Amino acid sequence: MKRQHADTAQRIRVVVVDDEVLVLEGIVTLLRMDPRIEVVGTGSNGQEAIDLASELQPDVVLTDIRMPVVDGIQAIRAIKARWPEMRVALLTSFAQDGYVLEGLSVGADGYLMKGDTPASLISCLISIAAGHQVVEQDIGRRIADLVRKKSPERKHIYDGLTPREMQVLVMVVRGQSVKDIATELCISERTARNHLSSIYHKLGVFDRAQAVLYAIKKGLVMAE
Repeated sequence: MKRQHADTAQRIRVVVVDDEVLVLEGIVTLLRMDPRIEVVGTGSNGQEAIDLASELQPDVVLTDIRMPVVDGIQAIRAIKARWPEMRVALLTSFAQDGYVLEGLSVGADGYLMKGDTPASLISCLISIAAGHQVVEQDIGRRIADLVRKKSPERKHIYDGLTPREMQVLVMVVRGQSVKDIATELCISERTARNHLSSIYHKLGVFDRAQAVLYAIKKGLVMAE
């Protein structure tokens, strides 16, 4: 477990945890190339992720899922229980059903794939640090597949959502950003955000991840 400190207080302070040394070093090297990010610590298992979160209080913990001692899911659950405001993202090669749902259900603020481009990884990390929920598009498509499986027939009652809100919810499930939603529906980003706020209010949820889980559990949407 390594701890590093830098002088730039304005950077996003990130802890990176992965049990594969080459992968860990590659991610750290990549992140250090961006002046907006400061890697303050690295670890090789979920327990080290928890310890580093406690000691360093980073802005974001970026962690793998499959690790020895304590896995990424357990680490996120522990971190969120102690520090609910700390941002935590899963970085993984796996888009399997159980990982997708469990990662979101324990409070992950982002679910990113290791195959992402460097620019995409950094952009997503910055968005997560800013308080946004980020689900990489491949993961979003996987969630859409889950919705299709759980919704063989469309329901006639959608928990009070309007047809437009249903459109937006389907797009959220697919992992599309507010900008993408606005562009596809030919509406302003402000209007798209208003639709999201209305969806959250009607479903009794507080963010995109909770809305996705609600949609899956209730069978409210089916991928087009």
